[in-house]
Amino acid sequence: MNQGTLLFLGDSLLADFNWQERITHFKVVNLSIPGETVQGLLDRLPSVQEQVVDPQIILIMTGTNNLLMEDYNFTGAMQQIVVYLSRCYPTADVIINSLVPIQIPWLSKKEIKRANSALEALSLKSGCCFLDIYTKFSSKKKFFQADGIHLTETGYNLWARSILEYIAFLLEDD
Repeated sequence: MNQGTLLFLGDSLLADFNWQERITHFKVVNLSIPGETVQGLLDRLPSVQEQVVDPQIILIMTGTNNLLMEDYNFTGAMQQIVVYLSRCYPTADVIINSLVPIQIPWLSKKEIKRANSALEALSLKSGCCFLDIYTKFSSKKKFFQADGIHLTETGYNLWARSILEYIAFLLEDD
């Protein structure tokens, strides 16, 4: 039974996985693009609006590429994304997904945690939701491929379960 449309917006971490296979109760529209930055997503929101009419839930997972380019000040653009989506889709639940603890030598976990804190504060300020998967991905399990950025099947399975649990919470709360 289809419970509505779930819109995914973000970078390769979202784009590189078959979410429909894991989230079968929703029609999954994945408009994520590998290499996407927060500003890139903001710039293409009008085309997103043309493609998707009425999503029930919108999950945003972007900022990883900003961090990789040592751009740590992207929350202003993320706020603009949230405002835009809230105006275009006033009945949709917007979820900001935390960044994962990518393992790159020049990027400290402190910077990722700082970015996640800013994203969580933005979600509280804007009234949207915040899904913290950083903590779940911080365990000793092998969630990342050799590049330290992209996820393994085990990582995607954990993330998909986390999204489904969060969606169930949202639907129950409605």
